[in-house]
Amino acid sequence: MPEHTGRTYVVTGTDSGIGAATADRLEAAGARVIRCGIGPAADVHADLTTAEGRALTARRVRDLAPAGIDGVALVAGSAEPGIAVGLNYFGTLALLTALREDLARGPDPRAVVVSSASSLSAGDADLVDACLAGDEHRARAVAEHLAAHGRGAVVYRSTKIALNRWLRRTAVHEDWAGTGILLNAVAPGIVETETARRTMLTDDATTRVLRDALPQPLGMPGPVEPVAATIAWLLSPDAAFTTGQVLFVDGGAEAVLRGEAPFATGVRYGPLRMARMLTWTVIGRLRAVRGR
Repeated sequence: MPEHTGRTYVVTGTDSGIGAATADRLEAAGARVIRCGIGPAADVHADLTTAEGRALTARRVRDLAPAGIDGVALVAGSAEPGIAVGLNYFGTLALLTALREDLARGPDPRAVVVSSASSLSAGDADLVDACLAGDEHRARAVAEHLAAHGRGAVVYRSTKIALNRWLRRTAVHEDWAGTGILLNAVAPGIVETETARRTMLTDDATTRVLRDALPQPLGMPGPVEPVAATIAWLLSPDAAFTTGQVLFVDGGAEAVLRGEAPFATGVRYGPLRMARMLTWTVIGRLRAVRGR
């Protein structure tokens, strides 16, 4: 029996690219998919850049799945500075938060957001901070300022950096991990989509720059299907002990750019955590002595 049989998923950005490939894969594996997009094939016409569009999308999903949903894959995104803040970060978080209770009804709830390997590069600190503070008005103003001063390219990766950081903070909270909802991200490298061809892989010179900025030893551009397959696995019941992770499906870019740095220094525990650990170590030893 296909691994997604009997499960209902919401997938955004299904008009093309990774979103379409993810929806197709899930349906082929037995799932019911509620497709959200802006094209005629969408089950829900979703404008996630506005508060009204976000609320309408959530209501429409509930109309189509009144018994609840098993997973969401929030794939929709844009590199356009004027759209990125409202779609990539605030729209994604708004829909994810709105559907949290619908997810919590199921036995194996899953949520996946799509980040980007570009988040490995430095972003704009003011924009990231405004996103994490939940201040959409200020975040949009910062993005407009960056675009007006020739720094529009930094907006996209800044929204993805903020998304990664929000996920790491949120996935382990009581509202998510505490209720059994697994929340993860997939960070693709540059893959073969119409959007990538139109916006990044426009000529040989630009492609050469990208190969230095985001080296992908397995090739550039990469295939779309492995990204969709990773999203599908994270939505499945098999992905039962993974949360708060950003999985880089990037042809090796993260390994090249970060090397062994994340593992070189180890975890540094804070004073409170150290005190708790030491206290329970002493208690455990005393109990062991008394039990002899």
